[in-house]
Amino acid sequence: MASNPPAKCCTIGVKHEGEPTGKLIKIASKIDAYLATAPSDKAHKDTAILYIPDILGIWQNAQLMADQFAANGYTTLLVDLFNGDPVPVNSMGKIDLMKWLAEGSDGKNPHTKEVVDGIVEAALKHVKEEMGVKKIGAVGYCFGAKYVVRHYKDGINVGYIAHPSFVDEDELAAISGPLSIAAAETDHIFPAEKRHKSEEILQKVGQPYQINLYSQTSHGFAVRCDLSVRAQKWAKEQAFNQAVQWFDEHLL
Repeated sequence: MASNPPAKCCTIGVKHEGEPTGKLIKIASKIDAYLATAPSDKAHKDTAILYIPDILGIWQNAQLMADQFAANGYTTLLVDLFNGDPVPVNSMGKIDLMKWLAEGSDGKNPHTKEVVDGIVEAALKHVKEEMGVKKIGAVGYCFGAKYVVRHYKDGINVGYIAHPSFVDEDELAAISGPLSIAAAETDHIFPAEKRHKSEEILQKVGQPYQINLYSQTSHGFAVRCDLSVRAQKWAKEQAFNQAVQWFDEHLL
């Protein structure tokens, strides 16, 4: 495996201040999503970003980040992977993540690979057919990173992932387009040996790739770090800029 499964650290975070400016919509008649539309004078024609979130789903921080991608010209669709059953922030010790993945909170709503794949495929179809997008960039954070890597075959042209979890080596080896990775210095899910293994795989794949390591950070920093800590705030902002610059280079 190129990164380890999600763990308790995937729930830890700080809610960031701000007022989301996008709108909640339904795709495929039943899947919740958040749409952040780029200003008409800045919008990059025929492109969009699919935002595949961590296990916290569509929440404040993710919405604010989708808004920022839109402000940089990329209309962004943030999709609910969990059928209204995300993991609450800072629920460490209160939830069995492996049971939640297998069964959902109510025992009837699994968040398995087969279920999530179908949601991501529906989201990509919506971006292509309903939004009329020709080139799709995808961002994936933690849990969502796996599904960026898995779905190049379904229309993702360029990918960006941060502190990935659950990515299998054969999935990474099968990507068919550029991939950028933001990694945390302290990350038991994507530790140094997994990062180095991912580098070896990407060298063999032959697609453009980038792996940036941010010091004084831990798993989840790109979405839910403590912005009152200067080093974390800087790293989060730079990881976001890394994504935008990657798309500017490879998607436009």
